[in-house]
Amino acid sequence: MNSTTSWRDEVVALIPALRAFAWSLSHNGSDADDLVQDTLIKAWSNRDKFEPGTNLRAWLFTILRNTYYTNVLRRRREVRDEQGEYAGMLRTPPTQDWTVAVRALQVALQQLPDEHREALILVGAAGLSYEEAAEICGCALGTIKSRVNRARARLLKIMDADDASDVMALETMTVMGTA
Repeated sequence: MNSTTSWRDEVVALIPALRAFAWSLSHNGSDADDLVQDTLIKAWSNRDKFEPGTNLRAWLFTILRNTYYTNVLRRRREVRDEQGEYAGMLRTPPTQDWTVAVRALQVALQQLPDEHREALILVGAAGLSYEEAAEICGCALGTIKSRVNRARARLLKIMDADDASDVMALETMTVMGTA
């Protein structure tokens, strides 16, 4: 008889003790059987880590105990919801409103003259100062300020808004068909 068969026979002989210990932890026959099965799978998969001559019973009980507490911790994070009632109550805010608004902004930006779009993107989107934008564009500070102001005004007009906060509301109403 080889060592694997002998090891397997020793493990099989400990199954009743494992079941009793598992039941004492879980207080449920079905859960205890699952726990023993998980323990045996882990033990078999890691049998090469068991050191012959040491206490096999203690090793298996340790695996069982650790598996039980891992499952307990996992269950704390889970919500029992067999009927799907809890899952049905979960809601996430819609993201398509922002997608529509961004697309509308992209279309509107394309309608601006190149120098206005460039100035607005440098100052508004990239966060550069007017001075930095003027240097990049190779023009005077007043010219950049004027381009940004005209670009903002034209963008609001293209998007049919009175001010920047109206843009999102208008796009949402357009999507919903109320505008």
